[in-house]
Amino acid sequence: MKLVIINYGAGNIKSIQFAFKRLGVDAVLSNDPEEIIAADKIIFPGVGEAASAMKMLKTSGLDKLIPTLKQPVLGICLGMQLLCKSTEEGNTKGLGIFQTDVKRFSNNLKVPQMGWNVIKDLKSELFKDVPESAYMYLVHSYYAEHCNETIAKTDYGINYASALQHENFYGVQFHPEKSSTDGAKILKNFLNL
Repeated sequence: MKLVIINYGAGNIKSIQFAFKRLGVDAVLSNDPEEIIAADKIIFPGVGEAASAMKMLKTSGLDKLIPTLKQPVLGICLGMQLLCKSTEEGNTKGLGIFQTDVKRFSNNLKVPQMGWNVIKDLKSELFKDVPESAYMYLVHSYYAEHCNETIAKTDYGINYASALQHENFYGVQFHPEKSSTDGAKILKNFLNL
């Protein structure tokens, strides 16, 4: 199986690579469109700030490529947020795969939300054998609003979409690569899609 992690300069790439290596898969880092198109599965990571991440995607032309992909794509953290219509972070237009917007947590909350929190109302083969209310590791100041594509929910001052799915595109707000055995199950399920 050929697994490609999109390398556009805004990723938590090493920890993702190690997580897949533990599952027996060597992930290739690439920003080469031909290599990405030829992959069986694709990871779209993201750490950092939305506006600068989107700028890097546009510079490399990946903003046009990603929405056309037909194989399973998993957006992680900022990667998921960039797959939404827009984000309040830097007032950034997203790739528009998920029909929802990304908002900033209220100033009454400690941001970023950092640490372990539960995911519930799990609705996808991505969560096969993952228990309801499993703990996942999160670090974020912005959240995706619920929509018809919500496949997992989390509470942090507000109930928000911690995972989304539209056709072959999946997104998780949490870091499965840092979320112990249940996180590893999610990555394994993604490989088995």
